[in-house]
Amino acid sequence: MSEQERPVADPSAPIWRDLCRIGGVSAVVLVVYSLATMVQLAVLGGQPATAAEAFGLLQANRVLGLMRLDLPTVLAMPLYYLLFLGLFAGLRRANGALAMLATGSAFVGVTLLLATPMGLSMLSLSDKYAAATTDEARHQLLAAGEAILATDMWHGTGAILGSILLESGAVLISVVMLRGSVFSKATAYVGIVTHGLDLAHGVIGLVNPKVAFLLMAIAGPLYLVWFVLVGRRLLRLGRGQPFPSSG
Repeated sequence: MSEQERPVADPSAPIWRDLCRIGGVSAVVLVVYSLATMVQLAVLGGQPATAAEAFGLLQANRVLGLMRLDLPTVLAMPLYYLLFLGLFAGLRRANGALAMLATGSAFVGVTLLLATPMGLSMLSLSDKYAAATTDEARHQLLAAGEAILATDMWHGTGAILGSILLESGAVLISVVMLRGSVFSKATAYVGIVTHGLDLAHGVIGLVNPKVAFLLMAIAGPLYLVWFVLVGRRLLRLGRGQPFPSSG
């Protein structure tokens, strides 16, 4: 058996194979989520622009309103914890220190994103707005809703910092892929480009939203490719089967 065809999963440690398998499944689910998000944006539209629009959506159809207020993203984000655990399990021998740093950065980033106000925060305000009997009360509730939209997982300081940390971790874990034979070079380069563009999107978006939108438009489809490549490889590592590094 050639060097490239040797199993890279550690047969003496089933826990590492389990983590690879869990990470692979998470990547597959993230592919489904990404495709569903593209369909949702095309059919239903994006996030409401104002609190009044958000309240109207929630009152007309609570499920559709929550979807446009990014509830699917809230549910999908924790999958990054599992994905990076799987990546660490697969790459710990290539460069354990960098793999751990990348995983830690991603974990902190996801936690910051999940800690920001989200669509669920609008539910109570929407119900109170519908029940309000005075203009003053409605104005106060609209102001509270605008504050939530301004500090949500796409706009708040914590969210921006969380996104930067998550994407920095993803770029770093892709660099680690280049240093070993666990993942193919193609997977590593797709990861560097994809998450590098998203990282630039988060930073440039602070000063030039139009350029940031263009960067994300390029990175979006690449995410599908990266998730597929990473998920396929992690699932094979999880089964403990020999697999050439070119796969």
